[in-house]
Amino acid sequence: MASSSSLEDAVTELMDSPGGQLLNSARGYLRRRAMALLGLFLTGLVLGFPIAKRIVTWLIEEQRLPDDVNVIVTSPVEFLMLQIQLSASFGLFLALLLVITETTLRGVRHPLVLERFKEVNIRPPKPSFSFFIAIGSSLLLAICGVLYAWELLTPMLFEYLSNDAQQAGLSTQWKLGAYVGFILNLCIASAIGFQAPVLTLLALRIGLVEPPTLVAYRKHIWFAAFVMGAIFSPPDPLSLFLVSLPVILLFETALLVHRIMPMKSTPANS
Repeated sequence: MASSSSLEDAVTELMDSPGGQLLNSARGYLRRRAMALLGLFLTGLVLGFPIAKRIVTWLIEEQRLPDDVNVIVTSPVEFLMLQIQLSASFGLFLALLLVITETTLRGVRHPLVLERFKEVNIRPPKPSFSFFIAIGSSLLLAICGVLYAWELLTPMLFEYLSNDAQQAGLSTQWKLGAYVGFILNLCIASAIGFQAPVLTLLALRIGLVEPPTLVAYRKHIWFAAFVMGAIFSPPDPLSLFLVSLPVILLFETALLVHRIMPMKSTPANS
C-alpha cells in the first residue's frame, strides 16, 4: 500500500510539472484536431497513390541503377503495397505539417513558454515572424538534407554495396521494397538530421537551455546523433556515419553562430 501511494504521488507530481502540463496540452490538442489530422492523412493517401507509382517507376529506370543490378518483386502485391506505403507517408507528412504549423504559431504563446520568457527577461517573438523564420529554415534545411542523401549518399552507397557483392561472386538482384525503402530512409534521416541547427538555435534563443549546458553535454548529443542515424539510416556502418556526421557538424555550427551573434535581450516589460 505504501509503495502504491508513493507511486501515485510520483505520477501526480510528474503531471503537475511543466513537462506534464505540456504533455496534457499536447494530448488535448490531438483530441481537438483528431478529425482534421485524419482528414489530411486520408487526403494525402488518396492523392499520393498515383504520385507514388510515378516515383517508383522513375526510381527503377536503368540509368539510376548501379551496373549489373536488377530490381525484382518477390510477391504479387509487393508493388501495390509499396505504393500504399509511400502514399501513407505523404498523408502522414500533411498531418505533421499541420501540427508543426500550429505549434509554431501558438507555441510561443503557451503559458509555460511565456513564463520562461519572463524569467529570462525577453519579450516573446511575434508568431508571424517566428513562424516564417522557423518554417522557412526547416524547409530549406530539409531540402538540403534530401539533396545530400540523393546526390551524395545514394550513389556512393549503391556503388559500394553493389561492387562489394559482385566481387564476392553474388548476383545483385534487389527487392523493390528494399531498394525504394533504402532511398526513402536515407532521405528521411537526412531531412530530420539537418534540422539540428534550427532546434539548437531555437532552444538557445528562447532561453530553454544555456550554451554551457549544451557544451557540457556535447558527448551525449553526439551519441544521440549516432543513435538517430542508427534508427533512420539503412543498417550498415557507412550509412550510419554519413547520416550522423552532418548532424554533429550542423549542431556545432549552430553553437558557433550563437556565440558569434548572441541574442540581445529585450526586456519583457518594455
